[in-house]
Amino acid sequence: MAKRERNKRAARKARQQERERVAEAQAAAASGKKEESKSLFKKSNKSAAKKTTAVAKADRKGLQVVTGYFSDIRYEMHQVTWPTRVELRNYSLAVIAALIVFGVVIWLVDTGFVAGLVQYTGLRG
Repeated sequence: MAKRERNKRAARKARQQERERVAEAQAAAASGKKEESKSLFKKSNKSAAKKTTAVAKADRKGLQVVTGYFSDIRYEMHQVTWPTRVELRNYSLAVIAALIVFGVVIWLVDTGFVAGLVQYTGLRG
């Protein structure tokens, strides 16, 4: 956050300086000093050009980050070894069978605990 605040402060300061330069140029133009006003306007135009260039660079950098991210994703997806249709079917059947087996085992253990508690406490559910 501190860096962002410094950047905001620097941008505000640069805008203030730009306004002061433009005001000086307008004052010089109003007083009749054409050469001085031209040089002041040139400075302000250079500053504005630098700002637009900096903004354009920042936009390009942001775009490069996003496009780089998606190109990395694409690269990684090409590195994945995808299963064939037969392998996928076999893996799916193995998972379903494991779910059924573990479900039955948990049901048997639960039934055993309930029967043990009924015998121990003498309560009927």
